[in-house]
Amino acid sequence: MPSLVDMKLFTAGMLTGLSEEAARSARLRKNLNVHPVLEDPVQRLFNAMEPGTYARPHRHSRPDGWELMVVVRGAFSVLRFDDHGRVAERVDLRADGGDCAVEIPAGSWHTVVSRLPGTVMFEVKPGPYSPIADKDFAAWAPEEGSADATALVRRLESAQPGDRVVSTGCHS
Repeated sequence: MPSLVDMKLFTAGMLTGLSEEAARSARLRKNLNVHPVLEDPVQRLFNAMEPGTYARPHRHSRPDGWELMVVVRGAFSVLRFDDHGRVAERVDLRADGGDCAVEIPAGSWHTVVSRLPGTVMFEVKPGPYSPIADKDFAAWAPEEGSADATALVRRLESAQPGDRVVSTGCHS
């Protein structure tokens, strides 16, 4: 039988430190893996995200490519899109009450938008992690680091179902 020493404890101080690292990073986000190796069959991680971070819309195409996102601190929105970049669904999650988790089905175009400083999510998805096969980026969404990406984050913050969030110049 495992002893208490074998348990992993994730403290409030660790999550505060993770949020501080995210705020200092160019990408405005930072993750802390719970799984011990990238080859783990279940990927588990804390993801600290500050307002303004850009997670390029993407999908996980493999049949078991679902993702579970749980708000731990702060607030974020999950947006799901059709194949042309129109918002199909928006879910607002808050740690201080209301909706707290969402599971995204495999093959769904999606992104997250941080709505409060100090936001931390806990994410679970099937592994193993492979940077090449992990996700397909939407051709209609700008690349991370571009001026168009910054503009898209601003549109995503308030986008509602039915809104087209990309201009015709951004999509292929």
